[in-house]
This record gives sequence, structure tokens and C-alpha cells, in this order.
Amino acid sequence: MNEPKTSVLSNGPEDQNMLRKMLDNVKNNNPLIHNITNYVTVNDCANALLACGASPIMADDPEDAEEITAICGGLNLNIGTLNARTIPAMLAAGRKAGEQNHPIVLDPVGAGASTLRTNTAIELLDTLKITAVKGNISEIKTLASNSGSTRGVDASAADAITPETLTQSVAFAKELAAGCGAIIIITGAIDIVADAGQAFCIYNGSPMMSKVTGTGCMLSAITAAYLAANPESPLIACAGAVAAMGLCGELAKDRLTPQDGNAAYRTYIIDALYNLDSETLTGGARYEMH
Repeated sequence: MNEPKTSVLSNGPEDQNMLRKMLDNVKNNNPLIHNITNYVTVNDCANALLACGASPIMADDPEDAEEITAICGGLNLNIGTLNARTIPAMLAAGRKAGEQNHPIVLDPVGAGASTLRTNTAIELLDTLKITAVKGNISEIKTLASNSGSTRGVDASAADAITPETLTQSVAFAKELAAGCGAIIIITGAIDIVADAGQAFCIYNGSPMMSKVTGTGCMLSAITAAYLAANPESPLIACAGAVAAMGLCGELAKDRLTPQDGNAAYRTYIIDALYNLDSETLTGGARYEMH
């Protein structure tokens, strides 16, 4: 597939520097992000946030979550290891974040795989002031239709975003964004970041990222950081986070030796996030607008 060269929103120099500003603002503002997230990957999420210039805090008890959210700049909700204790914590934290106009990222991991996951994801989306929803195409379609099926946390092969289905997938993302009032982030071989009016189609990333549990969870965490640091530009902030994570996946892959495997690759991704600067991001981001 021929990948597009980096494109910009317009010919103006301010627009050309928007991705640069997204990363710089995270590093300069050091937003504190509350994560109620997957306990399989919680440590990676914390380290990814530290690496990109933000700060993590984890609090998933219902008696603690609301108060912790009040001192943070953004909230990341991930249902990957959902249980009866974390659901009320997510709702309480989400209500508090909404009262304070702080961004909320929802990662509906495995929506469609079970009734509990599907119903909880829908409840969170319907009840809270969600800023961005990030998931694979199967998970996002489940939220759109209130039904669906996933293979574990992976997208169904039938739903894969390809160059042939890209136009249709972009239209779907824009329509869902208009309906739910949130930015829609669909991850895959081609990532889509859309609001009701426009979409980034992002071509960064490596197939090796699917061999590490937690790259999607890390993306949700850093997306919350990018949103918290760039409240005036939520769509571009989300696109910046997605491009940054994908680019770091590429840089980490290039660093692998024949003796390295997925454990080293995970570490190299976090190292790449730590070392990523605005020049590297703007030079390496590959996207087009739809």
C-alpha cells in the first residue's frame, strides 16, 4: 500500500505546527491523569504517561475515585478488567470530571465480547460527558449498534479497515461522532480519528505492536494527557497522540536486534515515547485528511 506523505490541515504555518504544539504542551504542562484502567497493563500506562511528559495516578475504589479525579486534569476509563467495584468508581469519577470540564477518554476494551462489558461501555458513553472513545473497529461498532462480536479484545477480521473500506469507515466514524458528541478513535492498520466534520487517517504503527499486551491501553492514557494539555484543540490532540504512539511503535521496531522479542519491544516503545520530540513527531507523522 502506498502511504501518504505527511499532510496538514491547511497551508497556514499555524496549522502546520499544530502537531508540534500538541506534544510540546504535554511536556510543558505535565498534566496529571487519573486512570481507572486494565490491571494487566496499569504499570505500562503509568510509565507511558511519565515518558510522554504527563503524570499518572491510579484510584479505582468508589470511595476514592471522585476525590482523586477532582485534583487531576484528565480521566482515562478502560474496561479491560471490568468488575463490580470499578463500575461505580468509573461513574463517580466521570461525573466529577464532567463537572470540572476535564476530558474523559473511554476505552471500551472487549465491548461485544460479553454482556457486562457491552452494557457498561454503553452506560458510560450515555451517562458521562465523554471527550473521546478509542477502540478497534469491532468495539466501536458494538457501541454504535449496541451489539456485535469481538474475538477477545481483537477486531473481527470482517471489520478490518483497509484502503478499500476506508471511505466507508470514515463516514461511519463521523456519523457516530455526531451522534454521541465525542471524538471517535478507531485503531487498526489505518487509524481513524474523527469528529463530526473531519477525520485524520493515520498510517503510523507497526504490526509488531499487536504482539505486546497494552499498546492500546497506553494509547488511551496518553490521549487523555494530550487532551488535558490541549483543551482548545481536542481533535488534533487525539490525532497527535495516535500518531505519536504509532511512530514510537515504528522507532521501537527499528531498534530490535535478532535476540530481542516482544518484552524488549514493549520497553523500546516506552523509551521512544520518552525520547520523542516535536521535530521527530512532525517529521514522522503520516496522515491524510478526509
